Amino acid sequence: MLPFRTEIRNSPREQTLKIYLKDISLDQELKNILETISGVRLVEVQESFGRNRVEENVTVFRREDTSINVLKEKVDTFLDNYFKKVHNE
Repeated sequence: MLPFRTEIRNSPREQTLKIYLKDISLDQELKNILETISGVRLVEVQESFGRNRVEENVTVFRREDTSINVLKEKVDTFLDNYFKKVHNE
């Protein structure tokens, strides 16, 4: 299993980015780091509901002037680099 998976989610109010981490002990640490990425308005750790899901997910809310697709690319690139660094040390 990959260390993370991201999905664009559409709610009635806004689009968000859901991040499902294999190791949920990293949720809070990554929340704090993700809040510094340009285009991010808010990051929350939330309980996951549904089958075949990890217990928690990290939800990223975008700034209005930021494309959700651009934000997903930024977050995916950051997480790829983060996990490469963690696994190569």
